[in-house]
Amino acid sequence: MPYQHYWLLLLWITIGTCLRFIHLGTLPPWTDESATLVFSLGNSFYDVPLNQFIGVQTLLDPLQLNPQAGIGDVIQLLQTESTHPPLYFVLTHLWLKLFPPVDGVVSIWAARSLSALLGVLAIPAIFYFSRLAFRSLVSAQIAAAVMAISPFGIFLSTQARHYTLVILIIIASLACYVCAIRAINQQKVTSFRLVTIWIVVNCLGIATHYFFVLSLVAMAIAFVQLMWQHWRQDRAVLTQPYWRQLYLVALGSLMGCLVWLPTILADRNSAPTEWIYASNAAEKWLEPIGRFLLWLMSIIILLPSSVYNFSLGIFIVSGLLTLIFWWRNLPRLTRGLKLQRQDPQQKDAISALSKYFLAAIALFFVITYSLGMDLTLAGRFQFVYFPVVIALIGASLVPFWQENSPEFVFPKQNPAKLPSNSSKKIVITFLSIGLLSGAIANLNLGYLQNHRPDIMTQKIIKSSTARIAIATSYKHHGQTGRMIGIAWGLKSLKNIDSPLFFLAQDNNAQSSAAILTQQLSKIKRPVDLWLINFRAEIDLTTQNCVADSQSDGVLGQHDYELYRCLQ
Repeated sequence: MPYQHYWLLLLWITIGTCLRFIHLGTLPPWTDESATLVFSLGNSFYDVPLNQFIGVQTLLDPLQLNPQAGIGDVIQLLQTESTHPPLYFVLTHLWLKLFPPVDGVVSIWAARSLSALLGVLAIPAIFYFSRLAFRSLVSAQIAAAVMAISPFGIFLSTQARHYTLVILIIIASLACYVCAIRAINQQKVTSFRLVTIWIVVNCLGIATHYFFVLSLVAMAIAFVQLMWQHWRQDRAVLTQPYWRQLYLVALGSLMGCLVWLPTILADRNSAPTEWIYASNAAEKWLEPIGRFLLWLMSIIILLPSSVYNFSLGIFIVSGLLTLIFWWRNLPRLTRGLKLQRQDPQQKDAISALSKYFLAAIALFFVITYSLGMDLTLAGRFQFVYFPVVIALIGASLVPFWQENSPEFVFPKQNPAKLPSNSSKKIVITFLSIGLLSGAIANLNLGYLQNHRPDIMTQKIIKSSTARIAIATSYKHHGQTGRMIGIAWGLKSLKNIDSPLFFLAQDNNAQSSAAILTQQLSKIKRPVDLWLINFRAEIDLTTQNCVADSQSDGVLGQHDYELYRCLQ
């Protein structure tokens, strides 16, 4: 590979690093990040007291470094309190040992830096994958550039979660997948070394995120279609050695998945996963489609669209500009991909990856509409097809960059031929808009948002005139995680009357309200009581508490009410 390509790849890595690490520790941990921190440290959410007022430090105790905890403790906690496989949490456990605590608790920058680093590694990973798949350095460079600036990629990379690790594993599995497809079409036997690597990679994938299974099923669907195509031509072909190697991969991967089946079935009805079944997609059938399109578009473009920062007018303008962008560029991407498929060296890879993408999307909608598990509710779940979209975009833009490419004739509404210089401008404009979008994602100004405890905290500090007390309904560790995010923002307050928190166990609405009322009578007045995501009906007039009509609503994905409790 010419040395210029190494320098260009280094440029994409540098840009991607900046977009992932700048502002990395600015926001407090959101709900799922709190879970990552607590479990990775070998601590338990069950140590946080319920049904009593506690201080900030008590709520943040699970974020303290635990020198006595080991890898076995992390795995045990995940089995008893969580719904996730252990690989990423174990890696985070080891990673956090490299960093000292900050103000007595774990560093949020340190926790996120592992995910950000893995997100940076995805840039050279997609480069070498695209080079392997399409045998084109230009395609590899464009894919690396898109990965570096992708708003969706930046969004996932800046969370202390397992998504960037599973993306790397998917890229590795896809590389094996493309090699296997190419070998089968050439009637060559896949090496045993590749078979072994592929099985190991797939086992690591399921040990990182259970939704990695969707990636395996998408590949399986693509292989079944290829098997059918070959079987129609020769009914004995499926017994050939080059097919038998694939059966070995399928068997090894299946065994790697079955190990986790009891855990997956046990977690299916657990409280932390109830939200994914609550959307009623069968009745509101358009909503999943709309969400899917939003997540898909955010892979390359994300204009100002944060509900916390912009007015409706900005939303409308950003939406119109986004639609114009895709109206102009989607036909170009489609045309570029069709031209690339005419190249015999790229035909197999483009076909294989396109089938994988379509199969993955089909799986998402089948599960959403048939099983009632709405996989479009959270943008982060779209990691299954994210690297494939990046690779296909890289391949589809190649003809626009190559100077010796034929002139392009676009759809009938635009029959004009396009000179090569203008073609290069298309790629440059495409990447420039992507870079702008990446910066917007880095600044949290787009619609890719998680819970924002920092915004809720700002509201609490601004509106409170007395001692702060915060109460929420407790069903599982997710509510504790939300309160940890708010406590993180309040821990810097050094006044004598430090903020108090109350986690009301939600087994019975009446009893939780009664316990809160009883405990409220014991704390010093005056106090500003914030009910955040409090699900029980409660009458606080007996406690001389008056609702503040100016302080109730939804902010940062938190339902809140403010009561001013007097002497």
